Amino acid sequence: MVDGTEIATVTDVPELGSYLFTAEDMFTNEEEVILVRCDDDPGVEAWVNNCPHESQRFDRGEGAPMRDGEIICPKHGSLFDGCTGECDNGEAAGTTLPSVEIAVEDGVVYLTDDDYTFLHEGGREDEEGPGSTSHLSF
Repeated sequence: MVDGTEIATVTDVPELGSYLFTAEDMFTNEEEVILVRCDDDPGVEAWVNNCPHESQRFDRGEGAPMRDGEIICPKHGSLFDGCTGECDNGEAAGTTLPSVEIAVEDGVVYLTDDDYTFLHEGGREDEEGPGSTSHLSF
């Protein structure tokens, strides 16, 4: 039995895109988190929904843009590996997405990170996404 809060099922996480939820960090700040599919076990990874280069949200409520297993920053087009969170190109090269600990058991995804408390499905209501300067089209 997993010691954590049920977030979603693996089937809720789209093959291409992301599943968005909001959690509270240890300082009571609301933080958006995305679940993305990954070929490595456990088949899903969780990342803070923010490009570490310039504070850009990946998923703005319709799923993070992805291509070939990589999360695409909507501002500059940097690509982050969906399994490792690492970026080796573009403006964000050399950065890694902040991870959020999860566990998967019997097809259910649980939040197991002691630094976060699940609040609700979907994103925060208080922000609008930034404009894009990416050279990539979706």
